[in-house]
Amino acid sequence: MKLSQVKSVLKELETVGFQLPNGQLVPNHFHVTEVGKITKHFIDCGGTVRNEEVANFQLWNANDYDHRLHPEKLLNIIELSEKILNIQDLEIEVEYQADTIGKFGLDFDGQYFLLTKKQTDCLAKDKCGIPVEKTKVELSTLNEEPCCSPDGNCC
Repeated sequence: MKLSQVKSVLKELETVGFQLPNGQLVPNHFHVTEVGKITKHFIDCGGTVRNEEVANFQLWNANDYDHRLHPEKLLNIIELSEKILNIQDLEIEVEYQADTIGKFGLDFDGQYFLLTKKQTDCLAKDKCGIPVEKTKVELSTLNEEPCCSPDGNCC
């Protein structure tokens, strides 16, 4: 989800809520402790130099049960960070404390912002010898083709 999409959604909401991938809600007394821009300059295992930028939200649970983050307050924080930090319309990454800091993507389901799972990946599979995954075929479907046709499955 891009920053512009979050801003658009916030203008329509009465409350802000975040939901973890397991369906649990982030406690509604959370704080957004940071809105920023993260720049990652790196070299992949194939030797290609890469640059990535994301907008970053950091969510934090405080023992402050009396305050709730309202949509207009988060919108103001985002707009200030865009101005001061020169943040463009970037994809958003959310940090949230679990056993360690977790990094999540962001989506919206009409009610809650959804913290989505992120995974690592090799960016240079073609250069470092990672085999391409083979297409899996159910053997039961092979009998549906004529056996001895030129494109058949008998040989």
